[in-house]
Amino acid sequence: MFLKKYVPPLFILVCFLFSSKATGQSLKTKISGLITEVDGSSVFGATVLLQSTNTGAITEADGSFELIGEFYGEHVLQVSYLGYTTVLHKLSLKKGSSYTVNISIEENNVDLEEVIVTGKSVVQQVKERAYNVSVVDAKKLHNTSLDLGHALDRVSGVRVRESGGVGSQMSFSLNGFKGNQIRFFIDGVPMDNFGSSFQINNIPISLAERIEVYKGVVPIGLGSDALGGAINIITNTYKKNHLEASYSYGSFNTHRSSINAIYVGKSGFTAQINAFQNYSDNNYKVNVDVADLTTGEYFPDQTVKRFHDTYHNESVLFNMGVVNKSFADQLLFGITLGQNYREIQTGARIVSVFGTWHRKGTIIMPSVKYKKDDLFINGLDFRFNANLNLGQEKNIDTINRRYNWFGDYKEYDTPGGERSYSRYNYKNNAGVSTANLSYKISEHHNVVLSNTFNTFDRVGHNELDHDNETYEQPKKTQKNIIGLGYDYKNKNWNASLFLKQYGQKNKFAQPYNPTGNYGDVAYRNQTNKFKSTGYGLAVTHFMNENLQLKISYEKSYRLPGSDELFGDVINLRGNLDLKPESSDNYNLGTSFWWYPKKNHQFNFNASGFFRKAIDFIRPRLDANQTMQIMDNLGSVTSLGIEGEIRYQFNNRLSMGTNMTYQNLRNNTKYEDGQTTVSVVYKDRIPNMPYLYGNADVSYTFPNLWNREHQLSIGYNALYVHAFYLYWPSLGSSKLDVPEQISHDINLTYSFTKNLQVTLECRNMLNKTLYDNFSLQKPGRSFTGKIKYTFF
Repeated sequence: MFLKKYVPPLFILVCFLFSSKATGQSLKTKISGLITEVDGSSVFGATVLLQSTNTGAITEADGSFELIGEFYGEHVLQVSYLGYTTVLHKLSLKKGSSYTVNISIEENNVDLEEVIVTGKSVVQQVKERAYNVSVVDAKKLHNTSLDLGHALDRVSGVRVRESGGVGSQMSFSLNGFKGNQIRFFIDGVPMDNFGSSFQINNIPISLAERIEVYKGVVPIGLGSDALGGAINIITNTYKKNHLEASYSYGSFNTHRSSINAIYVGKSGFTAQINAFQNYSDNNYKVNVDVADLTTGEYFPDQTVKRFHDTYHNESVLFNMGVVNKSFADQLLFGITLGQNYREIQTGARIVSVFGTWHRKGTIIMPSVKYKKDDLFINGLDFRFNANLNLGQEKNIDTINRRYNWFGDYKEYDTPGGERSYSRYNYKNNAGVSTANLSYKISEHHNVVLSNTFNTFDRVGHNELDHDNETYEQPKKTQKNIIGLGYDYKNKNWNASLFLKQYGQKNKFAQPYNPTGNYGDVAYRNQTNKFKSTGYGLAVTHFMNENLQLKISYEKSYRLPGSDELFGDVINLRGNLDLKPESSDNYNLGTSFWWYPKKNHQFNFNASGFFRKAIDFIRPRLDANQTMQIMDNLGSVTSLGIEGEIRYQFNNRLSMGTNMTYQNLRNNTKYEDGQTTVSVVYKDRIPNMPYLYGNADVSYTFPNLWNREHQLSIGYNALYVHAFYLYWPSLGSSKLDVPEQISHDINLTYSFTKNLQVTLECRNMLNKTLYDNFSLQKPGRSFTGKIKYTFF
């Protein structure tokens, strides 16, 4: 039904575009090639600029570059790299043609007075957009053992919280909004349906080329119902054959490995494979109070090992198709396969301890990706992606035991489990499709039309309770978001204006007693719908080449997710009464670049934000405090500021720090059915960090034994101020999550450009760390990693 409603606008725009220009072939010119040293070794990070145009690129790790644009005639290609002689190469270009240019540069032994880099990297171009956006250059972290989640934890405004070690439940917050209020994308495709086998805390950083963090206002191209921001993970792309592999081993018997490979044939055939695995016993020590199960004797403040927390996952992403064809710039058919196994050690609080309960999951997700620039007419670009997850989840709780933290247990003869007697197998049958149509009207004007459709249908049964009709009831939801945007861009400023139409349809069953007799339960099918319109504007202006100002606003909506409505069968209870939440998001920011001396660079970023949310969805503990449940809070505001300072010297020394302060307040004056002012009115929202930051420094020692040997040393510190677990106004005893300070250090030795060895130490001072109340994180840990690039 949603597709029928939203297809017409797309059809109308296509017809308009056809009528406005005659059909023709692409007139864009392509220049590609390799930049190498005189000995043939690749040059990474060189600037390639087509003079008299705004087109430039930074060479990849293999020295490759690519320029595409509407240019022809006589041009000069300029290649610059710090410490090397600048090369100027003349070209005579024709419309719609392709050129291959391979250039060698040689080292300049004369001390350079100054090098002016006029081309901008993709990372810098994204940062300079009108949106409030931060960018993680993932390539700089490929030698570490970080996953995507822990890499994001170093970004200003971001707070990543975990309930334990490797593979544990992770919660992501951005400027005070968290969980599903922040949407994740891979190459612009929503990750809503990827399942438990493919989460940001089990994906290695080596999968990504960069990570874009949009705060508050989200570009129309990322079509989803993000309330407070979006994370777009851009995966690695290579212009020629590439193969690399890595393996790491660390504390708590933790193993991680990954393989990234791509084949590119001269005919345009291409095949890509990304495979990775994680394994950990997670048997780190925690401090707990323990009671003897038989005598009841109490043992306070005991140090014990976690004994039922093993986690492992294995995933493979495979794509095959063609590139650079007349009918498609890219057409890939793919499949993602994965599995995971997770033992569940605790509930929502550490007082609940389990010893046999576990869950399994698989992902079987076919996909298609299509991309074509200048589709039918020049300037019309089209993108389409679709996937369907046919994987399965299993919740296995079949042994009726009660455990304590010593690993002792009492077993009972009656059938049962540690939480619920269950062998629940279910499929979420979740799919997503996205379509983006972009038309460049002229050099300064561009329009975009996007559509994202999500579907979810949970089907399952409990093998131990076949007669329980609860598991057979419908749990279905559909979402559709359509967006229309307009972009204007010139030399000093650009602006984006957009509209979004949100729609959701949920189908479920409500229990009731048809006869009034005790225990008599029947179900009545229910359907609810939601539809509304959002809009936004983002503007940026360069006061001069070093100073940029940004301002943006969005009226956004976020539709309840499937787990929030139906539960996750572990520690989240479903709530079918949840209402969509909305927010007015305001952002104001500035960036300043300062170059006081040769090879010295400072970058200052500061931004303020204000969020006013209605029907704010937040987690709370259920009545017996063993599970969480999502609930609406009438009105919440978030007012905050974040800032970052970075300094870099000669590509050797890099250092910086960022800090975020956010003031989330409850503006719900009257609770449902009440006429007196709520006792927690104007209270700070509990269980949410409000002051946190990072600091980092790294230094690279080049040419240690020969030109290819180098040593890099890095340090990172994380600070989180203490925050209340419950409402501050409720009682004098306010349990809190204490202040957190963590120190990490890493050393990477590069023997060649192909071989790197890394040693890491996390939580170097072995501090007791918590992201969630009473759920202790791992102490000091050590990891060694080796990475080799074959070609």
